[in-house]
Amino acid sequence: MLMVDSSIVSVANPTIQRDLGASLTETIWVTSAYLLGVAVPLLVAGRFGDRFGQRNVFIVGMAVFTVASLACGLASSIGVLIAARAIQGVGGSLITPQSQAVLVRIFRPERRGAAMGLWGSVSGIAMLVGPILGGFLVQVAGWQAIFLINVPVGVAGIALAWRFIPKLTTSRPRFDWVGVGLSGVAVFLIVFALQQGAENGWGPVWGPVTIAQLLIAGVVVLGAFIASQLRVRDPLVPLGLFRDRDFALSNATVFCIGVTITGMSLPMLYFVQVARGFDPMLSAVFMIPSAVVGAVLAPFVGSRIVARFGAQRVASFGLLVFAGGLAWYTVYYTPTSNVWLMLIPSAVTGVGSGCMWTPLSMSVTHRLPSELAGAGSAVYNTVRQVGSVLGAALMGGLLNALLVGHGVDPAVTGRHTVGVPLPGELGTAFSTAMGQALLLPCGVAVVGAVLAAFLTGQAGHAHGETDAR
Repeated sequence: MLMVDSSIVSVANPTIQRDLGASLTETIWVTSAYLLGVAVPLLVAGRFGDRFGQRNVFIVGMAVFTVASLACGLASSIGVLIAARAIQGVGGSLITPQSQAVLVRIFRPERRGAAMGLWGSVSGIAMLVGPILGGFLVQVAGWQAIFLINVPVGVAGIALAWRFIPKLTTSRPRFDWVGVGLSGVAVFLIVFALQQGAENGWGPVWGPVTIAQLLIAGVVVLGAFIASQLRVRDPLVPLGLFRDRDFALSNATVFCIGVTITGMSLPMLYFVQVARGFDPMLSAVFMIPSAVVGAVLAPFVGSRIVARFGAQRVASFGLLVFAGGLAWYTVYYTPTSNVWLMLIPSAVTGVGSGCMWTPLSMSVTHRLPSELAGAGSAVYNTVRQVGSVLGAALMGGLLNALLVGHGVDPAVTGRHTVGVPLPGELGTAFSTAMGQALLLPCGVAVVGAVLAAFLTGQAGHAHGETDAR
């Protein structure tokens, strides 16, 4: 449910923008606020689980998420929707590290790899399913339905969690509140600066304060946070975890994946809906091959392929294939192309998705100590979420800049009529801008493939190593 919600809004963006009279930047903040709400408190959420019990924190987070989803569905203005999405993200931040930490704690090392492989593949597939489900709901019941559907699912999730998640022993770590504040301020400043930069021309945003100054301040605060983690007894981020090569590289790679997955959906769905005039439900069809192929392939990757070829080869291969699929998409970003041929690169990205999530989930946890399950899981999920936030922020700024550069008013995305493609030169310029924007997540995926190639690959052979010991 959480991963679906990180991507489900993308297909509804044009409809939300039109119905609520929002700008393009405001509309993208509906996604960014959620991802930011998840990312900022994630580190301390992992510690909450260690202190108060993973099951208890999971249930509280599910309740917050469900209530906020109801508020999103009832929102009558873009400001209320953005605020509710931020609260929804906070609920998600309480849930995410608990799910991974519980698996780390209840499965023995020789079985943990398969469990984490399933966890990772479900997360990856869910991010691709989001636009498909969103397109159907927007078409049938309106954009409000993409949030209201969480209410019954959330209630069921609370009941199931109470019944099936075991009570696990807790510890009493000291909370690094200084670190919490520094990390939250740093992430907010950096994301806000990137999100608003293109629209404000990197000029003043709050009185004499400029966007560039906010970005620099965010980097400085981030440096102060990292320095603070070296001096506290119970840091939010135990930096010693990064001495493990697989942990460090898995985090760096999943950051690239977060940027890629969030960044790719915005130009793709804007092109199909605005430039070519498809309705939300039909536009989501182009994501179906990717989700189906990924869902079919992922179980085999976790159970057989990683064990045979090693996590590093499988993850690197998956990211390169995903990047190739994104580059292939751009061939069809013209007003006259046969867009149904986009189903082919969609299937290609499904192959890449099915291969890249599972080996990373296995690699990041296969040597994670039980006592650091919450902290390590929180770090991994925070890195992924920050990547997703920055992907949305970077893509929002890039889309604005490219549209203006091609002589297109960005507000055209909110004025288009559903079912009517953009005419003439306007459609050509808009399509070109969307295709060029897609090259950003494509390049980031290639960077992720290079990073994944340096994993040790030992996660795929965890069973043998454990038996040998």
